Amino acid sequence: MMKITAGLGCIDDYKTLVKAGADEVFCGYVPYEWNEKYGNLFPLNRREVLYYNIQISSLEDMKILKRMVDVYKVPVSITFNYLYYLEEQYEMIAKIIKDLIDIGFNEFIIADIALILYLKEKNIKCSIHLSGECAELNRLSIDFFNKLNISRYIFHRKNSIEDMKSCINNNKMKNLEYEAFILNERCHYTGAFCNSLHCDEMIHLCKMPYQLSKVSEYADKFQEVDRRLELYYRELDNKYNEEIYMKNQCYAGNEEEMEDSYVLGKTGCGLCSLKELKKAGVTHLKVVGRGNSIENMERDVRNLKKAIDMLEYIEDSKSYEKVVKDKLVHRKCSGECYY
Repeated sequence: MMKITAGLGCIDDYKTLVKAGADEVFCGYVPYEWNEKYGNLFPLNRREVLYYNIQISSLEDMKILKRMVDVYKVPVSITFNYLYYLEEQYEMIAKIIKDLIDIGFNEFIIADIALILYLKEKNIKCSIHLSGECAELNRLSIDFFNKLNISRYIFHRKNSIEDMKSCINNNKMKNLEYEAFILNERCHYTGAFCNSLHCDEMIHLCKMPYQLSKVSEYADKFQEVDRRLELYYRELDNKYNEEIYMKNQCYAGNEEEMEDSYVLGKTGCGLCSLKELKKAGVTHLKVVGRGNSIENMERDVRNLKKAIDMLEYIEDSKSYEKVVKDKLVHRKCSGECYY
């Protein structure tokens, strides 16, 4: 059975995700001493956000989360998946990881190979999930990463199902786990080659309007760029006002209208490809959700659980795709297909 791993932005949401059907949870942890020294321009995990629930920011909260894990038996992995760190930062990161190990966490999502080697050099023993931000591209890269004692490979967003199948089938190391993106935050960039920030102060680069063309054809079109940016921010304001209106409708008792605004996999969806992902050997499915509303995350996990259950009694991929669209997507297909 394929397992669901869901993103957590606040410890209060752990119980909700577990009850919805998540088999694992992942979260970011950025202690105060890191923000005090480096701010959000040197992120620990590619989420440079301070003003809404996307990180856990105190060791005491992590201790509470560990007690919840002890009760509900659904493990939590912690992300340290920035692409690289300053040399002076490795010592602090190692201390943060040791603090987390001391309270009972042992699984970490890491993208920086130098950090993995540093932990090995310092004899800090833990289970490492190689982040998709590292961009394991093919079987040759997998052969190289096998030397680092990786327990799970997280395929990045741009891996096709054939790529994943080739990597898994040609991997000489057996009994490893493989994770693929399945819902939310589809992106046209490959994380390993993206150096943009995801912060409060600026719009994410991946959400900026753009057009592909030759530079010579675009040199005199800066007015058009300005016009598109103005249109983009106007649409953003309209979307924000619409969300506030829908929340007010919900508070007024019109929950049904609020429910109708939900679109499964609105920003990225791979549900129709579950059958092929399972055949390829993928064992875990990532529901991206740090910073997403917990109401939407709960629905995402429940719907993914239903989709996984359907795998057991539908043989061919085309029939499975039709059933998923009929029973889960209905007429609200986002069109944002991962695969």
